[in-house]
Amino acid sequence: MLTIDKIYDASNVLKEVVRNTDMILASGLSDRCDNLYLKTENLQVTGSFKVRGAYYKISRLSQEEKNCGVIACSAGNHAQGVALAATRCGIKSVICLPEGAPISKVEATKRYGAEVCMVKGVYDDAYNKAIELRDEKGYTFIHPFDDPDVIAGQGTIGLEIIEQLPDVDAVVVPIGGGGLIAGVAYLIKHLRPQCKIYGVQAAGAPSMVNSVHDNKIETLDSVNTIADGIKVKTPGDLTFELCKKYVDEIVTVSDDEVAAAILTLMERQKIVSEGAGAVPVAAVMFDKIPDIKNKKVCCIVSGGNIDVTILSRVIERGLKMNGRTADITIALSDKPGQLAAVSAIVAEAGANVVSVSYASTDLDMNITDCYLRISVETRDFEHIEQIKNALKDAGFEVA
Repeated sequence: MLTIDKIYDASNVLKEVVRNTDMILASGLSDRCDNLYLKTENLQVTGSFKVRGAYYKISRLSQEEKNCGVIACSAGNHAQGVALAATRCGIKSVICLPEGAPISKVEATKRYGAEVCMVKGVYDDAYNKAIELRDEKGYTFIHPFDDPDVIAGQGTIGLEIIEQLPDVDAVVVPIGGGGLIAGVAYLIKHLRPQCKIYGVQAAGAPSMVNSVHDNKIETLDSVNTIADGIKVKTPGDLTFELCKKYVDEIVTVSDDEVAAAILTLMERQKIVSEGAGAVPVAAVMFDKIPDIKNKKVCCIVSGGNIDVTILSRVIERGLKMNGRTADITIALSDKPGQLAAVSAIVAEAGANVVSVSYASTDLDMNITDCYLRISVETRDFEHIEQIKNALKDAGFEVA
């Protein structure tokens, strides 16, 4: 069973293994919350909080269980935690990863000493394969979230939050299977019951929010989100019960909102976050969390293991979400000087043209007309409208 004593024990066991990650003030991320803090688990050993639960669970295995070796399933972060813990304890580890797991997480798992088994599908498919191999080979299974020892390990983050920010009013936590929020909520509600606990899921993977709403565990037909660390079809039995009891509210954020949060964290806080780590910040930025004005709010940035190829796409998406880039289409007569005139107007408005394309084969336009499509770097959405209005004032037709 999960107890406060178990979480304190986990904290003692983990002292020589994990970092007590910083709590930093990041008030500039939200107009509604001047006292916004970030618990930077993206700077944790292995780049994620998952090592806490994995190491504590493995530390409590019997010698017989250790001798059998361990197996786990993961989208990547739990995999690295199990691999590191097993290698430090001299135990063989096998990790089943879904085929869509970022390459960086797959390679990191191998570097920590695990044998990797790639499985077609998503996390839940990797879970089924891990159970199959456990039964076939006799491995000891390390569940990524639905285990009291794993939850206790994650709950040590709650202890650190209380120590670093004793008067915290609200904690915002990402939810996949629910292990992190279960541990944090259980600990904080026992030590500081007046503190609100808010969970955040990706809109494309709302398994826990749906289950809590309908008061029964539900399995999604499919999940689709850039936040691969919380891409879970079915929440855990234990985590579901703990969320129902200790979590005040669960909200969702879109992938575009997550992308904007990742970009904002990079630009304003110099923090690299993966999608799952950015969902609490996205929820605060886009006003999904109620009653946070003049409150001390802590967002847990749960991990920073984002694949660089995904990061480039996320940055591009985040720039569009924040009005930092725009695509403008202009219908004009195909004659000399038009592009120069458009460029002069954009430059006068203080924007920068980064690409230009030209089309003159649309059957709906006059044979002497064309479409000019320009991509521009801008300050914000107001700046975009300023450029469009300047073009219209100069007689150009902006589509």
